[in-house]
Amino acid sequence: MTALALAFKARASRFAEFGRYISNIFAGLAEGQEIARRYEELSRLSDEALAARGITRDELPQAIVTGRIGR
Repeated sequence: MTALALAFKARASRFAEFGRYISNIFAGLAEGQEIARRYEELSRLSDEALAARGITRDELPQAIVTGRIGR
């Protein structure tokens, strides 16, 4: 390979890495919005309704983030 080809390949690789980085940022934002939506929805339930799902109000945030409830 020539030096020019190697330089182009390295630049393309950095561009792809940057694209993955940006994609991961947006995926994280989308996941955060989904967690917030589930929390808002489930926080409106009564303590009895939450107990029927197997959690208490105090456990609600952790249960949503870990995926134990709300999916």
